[in-house]
Amino acid sequence: MQADDHVCLCFRVSQRKLVNWLKREQPAVASRMSECLGAGTGCQWCVPFLRKLHSQWKAGEEPGLTVSPNRFASSRDAYRNRGNHTQT
Repeated sequence: MQADDHVCLCFRVSQRKLVNWLKREQPAVASRMSECLGAGTGCQWCVPFLRKLHSQWKAGEEPGLTVSPNRFASSRDAYRNRGNHTQT
């Protein structure tokens, strides 16, 4: 996944925005990442990925996801097709 690819597809929040937000805000808990443009508050499929970025950052690593954008999007589509979502 590249920096400008969307992690939160509901609200189009890119990995770059999330990483910059982590560095600027330094949240103690991953749930605060929702304050970054509402990430994770739509269908909630990206929440595990937000937690991963947060844990990488907390460990002193450069946060980043290695999944391909196409696979990421198709996995989210499958999640939504199973009815595992709360909104768009």
